[in-house]
Amino acid sequence: MKDVFARLASDFLSAIVFLVIYLITDNVILATSVAVAGAIAQVIFARVKGRELGYMTYASVALVVVLGTVTLLTNDPRFMLAKPAIAHFAIGAIMLKRGWMLRYMPPMVVETAPDYVTAAGYAWAALMFALGAGTIIVASTGDLKLWAFYISVIAGGAKVLAFAVQYVVFRLVVTNRRRAAARA
Repeated sequence: MKDVFARLASDFLSAIVFLVIYLITDNVILATSVAVAGAIAQVIFARVKGRELGYMTYASVALVVVLGTVTLLTNDPRFMLAKPAIAHFAIGAIMLKRGWMLRYMPPMVVETAPDYVTAAGYAWAALMFALGAGTIIVASTGDLKLWAFYISVIAGGAKVLAFAVQYVVFRLVVTNRRRAAARA
């Protein structure tokens, strides 16, 4: 779990840096330049350390460079604010693969409720698409405080809530099915 949070923080570091610098300085050019340089420096640092970088890392850096360049050319922060939406859409598309969640579940859940795991995978994909659309809507306003609230509280909270609901549902389904199997 710690590794997952470290990767997420790494993937969203440029957006966080952009937001912090922009809020402090109100300078789009400075915030974007530092975010783009930071994203490139992350890749260089990882390569120097001999760490293998995944597809998502390269995609994230490419997005930062492309959206950062558009932000610099237009002097409009909304392009950088849209970056998390693209990540949500990409992750949602990956989650459309049938059974993708099965490898992340404990064997007891996989053996007892694979149908629920598959349905949960599609529910997660739908959540990612909804959060991506919400991010674009909020980013289009250009309101950084609203965007920061949406990304941290709404999007983050929705994922935590979805995980908690999924845990409770899986626990109930597995318990009920195991009891029913024991009675039979």
